[in-house]
Amino acid sequence: MTLCEALPREPHREGSIPVLETKRLALRMPRLEDAKKVAALANDRRIAENTARIPHPYKMSDAVSFISGANKGAADAVFLITLRGGTVIGACGVTALDDQAELGYWLGVSHWGQGYATEALHAVIDFAFTDLAHEALNAGARVTNPASRRVLEKCGFQWTGVGLYRIRAINSSAPIDRFRLERGIWSALKTWGQMKRVM
Repeated sequence: MTLCEALPREPHREGSIPVLETKRLALRMPRLEDAKKVAALANDRRIAENTARIPHPYKMSDAVSFISGANKGAADAVFLITLRGGTVIGACGVTALDDQAELGYWLGVSHWGQGYATEALHAVIDFAFTDLAHEALNAGARVTNPASRRVLEKCGFQWTGVGLYRIRAINSSAPIDRFRLERGIWSALKTWGQMKRVM
């Protein structure tokens, strides 16, 4: 059986998932041919320990499962983060969980600390509020991951408390800082940012 035969034959919502472009990045829908690169990037314990659902080790079958399951729901938007030249450096997106929109993201370790996560999330947040019409977005960061917390705060998220969440890679629960961004706050921040550029 080939890799292509192992994938479900359900179509993705490719027509409704645009390419989002930022100054340095292009965010696009994951495709089957990305599986090898996704598996190579995500197979790092430092990434897996800071996400809820990424296993470690991360195998090719995990990448195929991620790609085949992406963008199935009408309120979901999952993107691969690529440099403008096409190099895949991570993934991000919005997924509807229990009638709430959850923002998630990860970057390959060699791309940490360069502002890519903040840049990518700004684009996804704009898409979630405009095209997907979400009223609020939720997100989380492990309490031991201050860099991820800073990314969320730079994007306008407000801290709402701490909760315990199951982390697949460590096969245990860990404390997570919870954050929320509501449409009204996002809109005010967008207006303020536009006003600052004009001044």
